[in-house]
Amino acid sequence: FFSQPLHPRTLTMRFVSTVAVAAVALTSSTVSSFVSPSSSIIKASTTTNLKMSEVEQPDVSAYMSGARPEGTEEYVMQQTMVRVKDPKASLDFYCNVLGFKLLMYKELPQWKFNVYFVAPVDASTIPEEEDKRWAMCMNTPGCLELTWNYGSETEEGLVYNTGNADATGTSNGEKVKGGFGHIGITVPNVYRACERFKEMGVEFHKSPNAGGMKGLAFIKDPDGYLVEVLPQGKMEAEPIDCMGVPAEGGEGYKDNSK
Repeated sequence: FFSQPLHPRTLTMRFVSTVAVAAVALTSSTVSSFVSPSSSIIKASTTTNLKMSEVEQPDVSAYMSGARPEGTEEYVMQQTMVRVKDPKASLDFYCNVLGFKLLMYKELPQWKFNVYFVAPVDASTIPEEEDKRWAMCMNTPGCLELTWNYGSETEEGLVYNTGNADATGTSNGEKVKGGFGHIGITVPNVYRACERFKEMGVEFHKSPNAGGMKGLAFIKDPDGYLVEVLPQGKMEAEPIDCMGVPAEGGEGYKDNSK
């Protein structure tokens, strides 16, 4: 569509796909595959008789090699869209807490909604001309599109279902088994980042040492969507995290869709 090449920038944000096996808790060997052997961590104990080795795993190695299919060479994984209740609150979170910048936005009063594209880029690289901003946005991998439907900001409480065993928006008040899980960022040091998040009043779903998987965290944005926080290097635990949780102990994996 655009003649511009992809932006040659290294983004600090990665969208992280998590494959969850229903009703299966992590075994010690599975946890150790996530964590550096040098970490002083007590691995999560198995909470079910079903072992991971008993689940047939698909062979996905073929998808890691070879050229991209003809015609897809310049496709870009450009965005994930989430609906937000209050655009100002969401922009404060993504720009001031996570350090993203507003690449561009569109106000569409004829359809009663606005869209805001944010990404972890340097503000000095964002063009002033609207058409160039649009081109940059459409060629930047890993953008988050925040969609605000007019009037949602006046509703009481949370408005949108987050996809994680959430009853928000359901007609009968029952939790649904959602498909969407979270977005994810990577940081140089998860523990230092989480100390900063705590100081800024961010709500935690999981602090770095909580649960069976150590060295990663989940925080919530203003609408309750989860943001996973992962290290850019080895996943190593520190003795105590920002919430005072020790690295030793903790329950196993929890399927947040249930």
